[in-house]
Amino acid sequence: MRCPFCSSEETQVKDSRPTEDNTAIRRRRACATCGARFTTFERVQLRELSVIKKDGARAPFQREKLERSISIATRKRPVDPDRVDRMINGIVRQLESSGDPDVPSDRIGELVMEGLSALDSVSYVRFASVYKDFREAKDFEEFIGELSGTVAS
Repeated sequence: MRCPFCSSEETQVKDSRPTEDNTAIRRRRACATCGARFTTFERVQLRELSVIKKDGARAPFQREKLERSISIATRKRPVDPDRVDRMINGIVRQLESSGDPDVPSDRIGELVMEGLSALDSVSYVRFASVYKDFREAKDFEEFIGELSGTVAS
């Protein structure tokens, strides 16, 4: 493992333990060159996934991008980080166990929307505004009207 501070490849594992939900191994490492300490996480990856974007382009699936977009939606909201992490793990597990290594970006967006709707309504609307490409206030009104069961005019 390369040191994130000095880029040395001489690092040692000082401590290993499973995460609280047993979905990853947390490793504390120390760099033999600069002495810095850092943490890495090791997760099981069932298969390599590719994301098929709306324009047909193909890109490798990146869990970090998924985490980042959900983090933006839940920023400054009273949402338990453990619940968010469990939601992300569930989404990744669903994608990996689907049997198809090619995942349309729409499928990922729908899974995130589904998870956020159960987690926090404000985060759900924030994510929807980007995912559904809201352009004006009327788009928000219509979406929130659908959520509450009435169509805004």
